[in-house]
Amino acid sequence: MVAATVPLHVLSIEKDGLKIGPLLFLFAQAQSLNPLARRRSSGCRTMDALASQAKQAGRLWLAGFTEACSLHRVVIFCLSSKMLSIRTGQCFLLNGFIFLGSLFTLKSAVIPTLMWILPDQCEKLSSQSLCDHKAALALYSFLRFILVQIFYIFWFYPLYVFSFILCTLWYNDIAKNAFDVLGKQGPSNAQIPNRNDLPDSQSVRHMGRPGGFERYKWNFSEKSLNERLEFFESNWSFFAGFGSPCVLPILFFSTLVSYGIMAMLYPLFVLTAAGTQSEEVIDFIKGSWGGGGPRKLRLFYAADKVSMLVLQLFPKVSKEH
Repeated sequence: MVAATVPLHVLSIEKDGLKIGPLLFLFAQAQSLNPLARRRSSGCRTMDALASQAKQAGRLWLAGFTEACSLHRVVIFCLSSKMLSIRTGQCFLLNGFIFLGSLFTLKSAVIPTLMWILPDQCEKLSSQSLCDHKAALALYSFLRFILVQIFYIFWFYPLYVFSFILCTLWYNDIAKNAFDVLGKQGPSNAQIPNRNDLPDSQSVRHMGRPGGFERYKWNFSEKSLNERLEFFESNWSFFAGFGSPCVLPILFFSTLVSYGIMAMLYPLFVLTAAGTQSEEVIDFIKGSWGGGGPRKLRLFYAADKVSMLVLQLFPKVSKEH
């Protein structure tokens, strides 16, 4: 009888420690039983998780980008070693002055001169009678093409191969001399890794790949290959950021110009990587989140599977041999 005399909205029901009106309670119950509402709730949680992952990946990417841009370490290395200054200067001279300079000369002087000698428009011809012969303009165009291709075949392509081989040797020298500088300065310098993290640079394959500079340190590390791959795949956003300053400029140029820029900048980022303690930077950032981080990406899954399949093709060597 009491309940009949009391308005319905005055009654309250306790749910999860909170008092709510009966209408709100019935609405919440209906929503919990509604499959569409459950799917929407699950979708919201998924979006929140993805947003959190993207935010963490972005912060690691920015940290890697910032570490790569710490070019003051290059100055410290070069001031500490005369050989590092020489090798870095040689990379700039060969790839910047000679290689890129030759491309600039071709585009700004050689091709315009050919266009003046062998024009492609009637207005530029010394004899207007040649305009009556379409074959003349076609012949001029063909000759220009042949002369430019000769310039590429006998100068740029051999220079490209020569630069690639020579720079590979110079990168080795840069890495090894950086190792000597680190050994002399000792482990007290907070910007320089310990002896197990020092660069050796056995190869320069995939120069633009994010994390390629870190291999110069890892080649002297006592970590196994699986541990290195695990670290790289678990912190892929940091290494993507670290490789971005060297890779991004080459996206706007042709292949040969991109190579010249890459080869000229590469030794700078090798030295920057030598002075970066990536493990400490990543642990510090992840510590602010209470652990965790972006989801691991199996970047080398396909390569690992293919390698294992190829190795299985070879017969096992008996222990007696």
